[in-house]
Amino acid sequence: MSYYFTKTIDMPFDAAVAHVTEALAAKGFGVLTTIDVKATMKKKLDVDFKPYTILGACNPKLALSALQAEDKIGTMLPCNVIVTETAPGKVEVAAVDPVASMSAIQNPALGDIAGKVRQMISDVVDAL
Repeated sequence: MSYYFTKTIDMPFDAAVAHVTEALAAKGFGVLTTIDVKATMKKKLDVDFKPYTILGACNPKLALSALQAEDKIGTMLPCNVIVTETAPGKVEVAAVDPVASMSAIQNPALGDIAGKVRQMISDVVDAL
């Protein structure tokens, strides 16, 4: 089982980050965190890295259900979606599969919630 969904799209990097953020919002996900990995690597290590952004996406209603079903699930929230430039004008988008990431937790209620999130995240990536 793969632990992520992926798709390559043809658009400039910054436009792709905005496009993915909008696509997530259309499915009820807010972006709680945005990590610019390229800028962080330059600042902290003085290393040049490709454009790479991690978006921390969260659907508040499903996050609340998950937290109510499993108190420590916050260690696995939010769902990460990466946007990375693979070549000029080519961007790969990859999102965590919450079913794969939560498979170690033996809680059937959480499994149902993860399945819902999986479908929604998969739909976002497929529609890009």
